Amino acid sequence: MHNSYRPALFWFAVLNAVATFLLIGLGGLVTSHEAGMSVPDWPTTYGYNLFLFPVDKWIGGIFYEHSHRLLASLVGLLTTILAIWLWLRDPRKWLHWLGIAAFLLVVAQGVLGGLRVRWQMDWLGVPHGAVAQTFLVLTCALALFTSRWWWLSATTRQIPVPRGLRSHILWVTLLIFLQLLIAATMRHQHAGLAITDFPLAYGKLWPATSPEAIAHYNATRPAGTIGNAITAFQVNLQMAHRLVAYAIFLGVAAAAMLARKKLGGGDALTKLAFVWLGLLTLQILLGAATIWTNKAADVATGHVMVGALALLTGALWCLVAARRDARRG
Repeated sequence: MHNSYRPALFWFAVLNAVATFLLIGLGGLVTSHEAGMSVPDWPTTYGYNLFLFPVDKWIGGIFYEHSHRLLASLVGLLTTILAIWLWLRDPRKWLHWLGIAAFLLVVAQGVLGGLRVRWQMDWLGVPHGAVAQTFLVLTCALALFTSRWWWLSATTRQIPVPRGLRSHILWVTLLIFLQLLIAATMRHQHAGLAITDFPLAYGKLWPATSPEAIAHYNATRPAGTIGNAITAFQVNLQMAHRLVAYAIFLGVAAAAMLARKKLGGGDALTKLAFVWLGLLTLQILLGAATIWTNKAADVATGHVMVGALALLTGALWCLVAARRDARRG
């Protein structure tokens, strides 16, 4: 079956996955720069055809929002071509339907982004973000499924992955997805700095959220703090975000230790688990830096992108482990 490997198809799938990752980063810049409504119409841009908008008007927040739309259009085109290519050239029927699923997801993502502009509803940013993360995992999975390794692994004996270890990493990956939804809710409420200090929260392990405490926080927030006036819900939401982050870090650390114990230090999945642990460490540092720098756009966007990589790493780990299990013996 390895003769069915098509290098051009694989590298095109990789290109689509990379473009999708960059699109998530650009979307993070749009939100970090509060540029989501810099272009108030859709699918046009200030009345112009999207692709004919004059370059000299790409200024301020318009630059980020318009660039995001252009890259989204490119990803939509790449995904459409990939879906057709898979349908016509790949022998696996299930992969045909995954290509169609990717096409439908990118269409849904575009519609969600457009409706957020047309209806001026910030909460649509949450499903928009959820679909973006799901789409990234799917595009990277398509690249994995079209790779030479995937074809060769059908006939290669490898160390099986214990079911308990696979289940552990799957649940941690799902927890990361939940964490990204919490983060998207925070970002699109424009309350990313509902708590302005770290590692404590208003000088305490868990801050008070009485009406009097919230009024005090709002009255004494540092000058220039990004974000609207905060509520008790937003403070509790950010504390939940911190607690889930700690739980994820512990879960990934345990996964790395278990992988080394069960698979050996030289195994590729063990190495990937330690890369995952490194990503989570970086993610927590970026989260802290986001607070310490008053939500600097580049730092906050880096936090978004590393979060996406953390989700992707867990998902690909699970796919590779499942492939091993399917082919053992």
